[in-house]
Amino acid sequence: MDKDLLFIQTILSDEMISQGFPLVYKGALTHDTMKFFTKMAEEKISLRCQDASVKRKVFHVMVEMLQNITRHSADIDEGGSGNGIFVIGERPDYYYIITGNVVKTKVVRDLETVIERLNDMDKETLDEMHKEQIKSTTISDKGGAGLGLIDIIRKTGEKYAYQFLRLDENYHFFVLKTTIPLNSGS
Repeated sequence: MDKDLLFIQTILSDEMISQGFPLVYKGALTHDTMKFFTKMAEEKISLRCQDASVKRKVFHVMVEMLQNITRHSADIDEGGSGNGIFVIGERPDYYYIITGNVVKTKVVRDLETVIERLNDMDKETLDEMHKEQIKSTTISDKGGAGLGLIDIIRKTGEKYAYQFLRLDENYHFFVLKTTIPLNSGS
């Protein structure tokens, strides 16, 4: 196993033992799988969080990040579903969601540029970018309008953490993490 992927597996295992993740999944992400995750997450989060605004944000972000895997993973199963990893966890002050999936090397630089640009924007700039994207974009052949990453960072108000791990000359494993603060403020 690649040393970087072994590192991720070790970190995830340590986190699961010490923090008790509500959900960890690796495999094909289908519509039914996503429905199952949202139901499980709703049950677990509802037991711990009474703030409806935070719950809505967690579910919205969870669905957006799962859709990113189903639509943009370069590792597709025979049924046409994207493969990846999905983790949702809780800390005292926030929830976090981590996804990982294979992407083609040729998209890494552009994706990194987009993420860094979004991380550098303030709320007003993100809102304006979102409006412009809605006005000027059509639905792509993968079913998206390019709004997912913008929408997630707008909803959470938090910067992305990410990493690209080189698998070979053609593929990287893309890990993306976002957090949803418990003190939502909205």
